This record gives sequence, structure tokens and C-alpha cells, in this order.
Amino acid sequence: MSLVVVLRCANMSTSFTEGDLLETEGLRAYAFAAQLDGTMDVGFASALKKRWPAFADAYATHCQDVGFAYGDVFAWTADGVTIYALGIQQAGQKPRLLALNEALTKLLTLAREAKINRVGMVRIGTGPGGLDWTRVRKMLGEVGAKQPVKLVVFEKFVRARQADAADTEAESSPNESE
Repeated sequence: MSLVVVLRCANMSTSFTEGDLLETEGLRAYAFAAQLDGTMDVGFASALKKRWPAFADAYATHCQDVGFAYGDVFAWTADGVTIYALGIQQAGQKPRLLALNEALTKLLTLAREAKINRVGMVRIGTGPGGLDWTRVRKMLGEVGAKQPVKLVVFEKFVRARQADAADTEAESSPNESE
């Protein structure tokens, strides 16, 4: 289970937190910065590919057969989990801020229509050679303002299992003061 700390959320439906996105209780919808060619080999995309290979296959097939453009959103749902791929980057190029803005707007509409209350994401589009986090963070707050769907942005990864292991170790260690 992750600790969720809201760092900034005044009058908006975007929260900024730290923790283990994929281990956060009750969070069943995720979004990531997607490459337009369907590859998912780096960052959070690779974690999603490993955990939900059927999603990765469906996304790659969609990109090859239908195509995927800047600002597009590919939505996939199975077993109560929804994943949104946001088309913001061509392989080998820097992500586009305007494409992220457009994709986020579409994501919020799709999530609302699917009756999804919260969508989790990491510092989207800000990997190596990516977008400036300060600008992206501001945009996430603005796009998410007064929306019925809450964007839960994990600014810092903190492995959920580490906290659980530390608690277990502390409980099983003898008390030195006894």
C-alpha cells in the first residue's frame, strides 16, 4: 500500500504524491506517455508492458493497423483495470507539450464516460530528454481543474514493499530495552 500525500490540490482535481503507483490501493486506471509507433521499452511503459502484456500487444497492433497520432489516446480495459496510452512522442524525438495537453483532455473525457474517478500516472513525458517537469506539472493542474476525474500524479517512486518489509522486520526484532 502506498502513502498518498497531497502536495497541491486547491480547487483542482489533480493531486501530486509519492509512492508506488501500481501498488496503490483502489487505483485501477493508469495513463502513460506513449510513443506513436507502439513500442513500450522504457520507463513506466515498460512496467505496464511487463504487468499487462495483453495491453502491450493490443496497443502495438492498434498503432500498426490503425495508426496513432500526436494527441491520440488509446484506452484498454480488462479485469477491472484501464490503461490509457497518451500519444505524445515519436521514437527518438522529444515529447510534445501541446500533444500532452490534447491527450489529457481526451483522457479526462474518456475516463468520465467510463465512470472512472481517478487515473494515476508518473511524471508524464519527463523522462530523459523529455519535457520540463515544472511546465508539465502546471499543465496537469490546469487541465485537471474542476474535473470530475482526479489525476493522481506520482512525483516520486517509493516502493510499497520496502515499507511493508521494514514494518515486518521491526515487529519481529527483539526489543533491546527488555
